[in-house]
Amino acid sequence: MANQNRDSRLREHLANERTFLAWLRTSISLIGFGLAIARFSLFLRQLQTTTAPQTVENNPIFNSENLGLSLVIVGIIVIALAAWRYNRVFRQIERADYRPSRVFIWFLSIIVMLLGVLSIPLLVTRQKLIYPNKKLNKPLSSLPQRPQRLCG
Repeated sequence: MANQNRDSRLREHLANERTFLAWLRTSISLIGFGLAIARFSLFLRQLQTTTAPQTVENNPIFNSENLGLSLVIVGIIVIALAAWRYNRVFRQIERADYRPSRVFIWFLSIIVMLLGVLSIPLLVTRQKLIYPNKKLNKPLSSLPQRPQRLCG
């Protein structure tokens, strides 16, 4: 009987570790997406300045850098909350009084949904800023091409 109890507790601890690692992967993904979004916005801005005849001002609040920074911050917060939750569940398993809590899941879901909703105006305004007057902007295929270097 004691061996069964020990095995059961061991399985619970292993499940707790797998859950922590899943949250860790999620936070790494959030941080990676944040960095990619922030860096890709710099590429888009440089592409816009080379292809558009007029300069376009970016919104100081709704821009890709802020969205990327927000995702990185949320990823860091998720790492901290995951570590806190792992330790809390570890202690509950040891005391045999584990009570599941969905607060962490709701919190993270609401934050990611909020960032997703805030990214919608960014995408819509980006299209309007890049193509404010279709007559002025030329498609990339109509731009003069660089001569290709022939090797040999």
